[in-house]
Parts: sequence; C-alpha cells; structure tokens
Amino acid sequence: MGNPRSYQVFGKEYQVMDKADNYKERGIASWYGMKFHGHRTSNGEIYDVYQFTAAHKTLPLPSYVRVTRVDNGKSIIVRVNDRGPFHEGRIIDLSYAAAVRLGINKMGTAVVDVEVVTPPHAHSVRWVQVSALSDAAAAQRLQASLQRSLVPMTWPVSISTQDGGAGLHKVRIGPVPEGDDLQAVLDRLNQLNIRQPLLLAAHQLN
Repeated sequence: MGNPRSYQVFGKEYQVMDKADNYKERGIASWYGMKFHGHRTSNGEIYDVYQFTAAHKTLPLPSYVRVTRVDNGKSIIVRVNDRGPFHEGRIIDLSYAAAVRLGINKMGTAVVDVEVVTPPHAHSVRWVQVSALSDAAAAQRLQASLQRSLVPMTWPVSISTQDGGAGLHKVRIGPVPEGDDLQAVLDRLNQLNIRQPLLLAAHQLN
C-alpha cells in the first residue's frame, strides 16, 4: 500500500518513482467507474467516482497531474491515489468524474498528455473549504455543483470526511496556487454567493 519501492501485478514488476519532478508523458487514458466505487485505493483512501482522482502505475502517491486531451486541448488536474491501469499501452486511469470533464466517458479512451503539477508546498498553495456538512448526499451535490460552476478552471473539488464517514463532510477546492489563481476561485465563489470560505494550508488539512 502507498509507495513501496516496487510491486508486482500479473507477474510484472513495477518500480515506483522516488520523485515525480518533471514527469511528462503522452499516451492513452482510460477510466474506471462504479465497479470500484467504495473500494480502497492503493494509498488507503476510498475510491469515489465523483472526485477528480486517477490511477498511475509508477508515480508516487499522492501526486497531482494535469491531464490534457491531445485532440481538443481539454484539461483537468487530478490527484493520483491509486495504481493502474494494467492494460497494455495505457498510461493513466481516470475517475468517472474526470473522464466526464474531459469527455472520454463514452469513448472509453483518448490520447492525453500527463504532466506532474509542481508538488504543493504549504507556503504557496491553499485549499478553499466551502462547507462542512453532516449530510453526505448534500456534500456530494455541492461538490458536483462546484465542479460545474468552476469551469473552465480545473482545480479539483474533493470531499474530506472524518470519523470513517460518520462525521462532517468537508467540501474543498484545491490545491490552488496563491496569487491570481486563488483570487479567481474566490471571485467565482463570490459570484455564486459563497462568501468568506475557509482558506487552509497543507498542514491544516484533516
């Protein structure tokens, strides 16, 4: 689980990268859906088809990557928290939500560029917490609404849940670099009548 130096799947050994710096690759992206919803990912999180996540064979977990369709330029940032895909020729497996955003959920696969986003540092990025809800369904509705409303911005919208699902469900946008990018998110939230969201640094996440 997580980042062993190497692991084996179907008799093939994979070497996990020590660092993700400067990683960039072009290849075929696929996606995985409800069959895996609710199952544990390779770093111990629960796979949620509605979050912007992905599986990669060798990137450190977690990593943040920008996935861009080569044919139309559509782009999204996803959090890599799982291993795969283990089909020959494919380089990344996207969550359902990410596949929908890129328009490949019906096609099944597409040629993409995958590029690591500079790893978040506590002093240079923030997570924007929009709400903390006791109702999981309400949190998921808010997440979906924000994902639609933030287009064409590509920052992930995630739900962090405490106490194994029995606690608060915190809806967050990020990581977002400080400066113009963060201000653009705050301006858009203000347009949506979401004012004074909570800004969090990496060490404040839970």
